[in-house]
Amino acid sequence: MTDPRFAYWHSATFNNDGTKVVFTDEWGGGSGARCRATDPLNWGANAIFDIVDGKLEFRSYYKMPAPQTAQENCVAHNGSLIPVPGRDIMVQAWYQGGLSVFDFTDSANPVEIAFFDRGPNSATSLVTGGYWSTYWYNGNVYGNEIGRGFDSLALQPSEFLSANEIAAAGEYQLAEFNAQAQPKYGHAPSFAVVRSYIDQAERDGSLSGKALTEVRKHVDQAEKLADGPANPRAVKAQFDNAVRKAGVPGSEVEAALVALAGTFS
Repeated sequence: MTDPRFAYWHSATFNNDGTKVVFTDEWGGGSGARCRATDPLNWGANAIFDIVDGKLEFRSYYKMPAPQTAQENCVAHNGSLIPVPGRDIMVQAWYQGGLSVFDFTDSANPVEIAFFDRGPNSATSLVTGGYWSTYWYNGNVYGNEIGRGFDSLALQPSEFLSANEIAAAGEYQLAEFNAQAQPKYGHAPSFAVVRSYIDQAERDGSLSGKALTEVRKHVDQAEKLADGPANPRAVKAQFDNAVRKAGVPGSEVEAALVALAGTFS
């Protein structure tokens, strides 16, 4: 694979099911200011490819959208996936550009959904610093800031990422994590996972209005029953009702509901 817009192919991150890959371009070894308003959006950025029949097919570039100053070294660097069920989300370091959390579920249209930026080390000259790496681990994002220490950050709910999605990601726990190893994550059936898919269906418009209200009502009732002395059949009945209201056979919402219902016997 060649790309004349890339200066230094630094790293690659696969999505969880191995159908996409994100390459980073550490232009200039991370020492240059490549996120100024005048810099092209494909300099020191990411290139996102789909993997189709074993071959790479280019889909888009992604670069953190906030322009940085000439006093800030800023290019794409180390990051990792955030295990939100049903979505391809990555957190990535950009040296003094801070960190960017972006969704590349639609590989042709990646979008930033969260960020954190400390600003420049110096207002008058470029003093190398910023995040060398940002990795997700057991519910939080950890950043290795060259000049100012180590940061632990929590994701916050927004229109782009719900509290349920954050909770579901946090349910995936590891004893040890090596971003280079790219472990494939999986989610055990849970109420947070079910609600994540419901939130996503609301966001994309496939579940709305009365049907959305009814699905959430039945899931809430199932959880109340599950926390009490109720017969498991009563819990399953609520899930069955939620599946009927969800309305789209084969949807991720239906699959998550069925999987969670199957844990009650």
